[in-house]
Amino acid sequence: MMKPQTAQKIAQVVLWTAALLTVLTLVFILGYIFMNGLHKINWEFLTQEPRRMGSEGGIFSTIVSTIIFTFVTLLFSVPIGIAAAIHLTEYTKKSWLTDLIRFGTEALSGIPSIVFGLFGFAFFVILLKPITGGWSLASGALTGACMILPTIIRTTEEAIKTVPLSYREASFAVGATKWQTISKVVIPTALPGIITGVILGIGRIVGETAALLLTLGGSLFIPTKLTDPLSTMSMHLYKVAMEVGAMDMAFGTATVLIVTVFIINSTANFIMSFMKNKTTA
Repeated sequence: MMKPQTAQKIAQVVLWTAALLTVLTLVFILGYIFMNGLHKINWEFLTQEPRRMGSEGGIFSTIVSTIIFTFVTLLFSVPIGIAAAIHLTEYTKKSWLTDLIRFGTEALSGIPSIVFGLFGFAFFVILLKPITGGWSLASGALTGACMILPTIIRTTEEAIKTVPLSYREASFAVGATKWQTISKVVIPTALPGIITGVILGIGRIVGETAALLLTLGGSLFIPTKLTDPLSTMSMHLYKVAMEVGAMDMAFGTATVLIVTVFIINSTANFIMSFMKNKTTA
């Protein structure tokens, strides 16, 4: 029979090996992309419009389109997600219905993005074409909103739950109504956690491709209205790599996309650390 000390050492070696392999894999992937893409990053690449289906020029229109798409998606999803979380935590009691809603939220967060894309294509692009314009910013943003709603709802719920009950009791003690307590006490206290959830949602839709290929349309022009098609950086990356074959442009776009996602995740981690420090202070 193996001694406990020997078993512990073996377990430590296995865990360290797994962690090292994970880090080395990440470094290899990022290093390969950066080595092939960093030489493409310059002022012209970031400020010029794509030409010849993206094989030449820059990615300026896709960067702007990504920002516009993200903003419109948040415009659709954030108010609904926060309102749903407030209702679940502050206005409902534990019951089979609330358990069912939370189960549905968890289930939605695990659905592959291509399923959201098929739903968005069938419902927003085809069925609601007179309203959304078919393949358009509206169809893609509504599909993206469906994708990140579970993340926003769950993180907002958890953030609201971290607000001490004494805060609510103190507010009620001075004569505040329930909504005044929620809007003036609960939400401001939970705001760092809510913002973290929103930023995590942004990180997901910025890097999304499959669902957007079926709903956004893929135009290389900057949209001027909700019914215009567009192409995000992730879509542009897929098309120049798989359809055009311009691998230099693909690696350059991938580098910019990775840096963007890294900045978003770093911001989320900073806000989470700030929230923890504020809570323990």
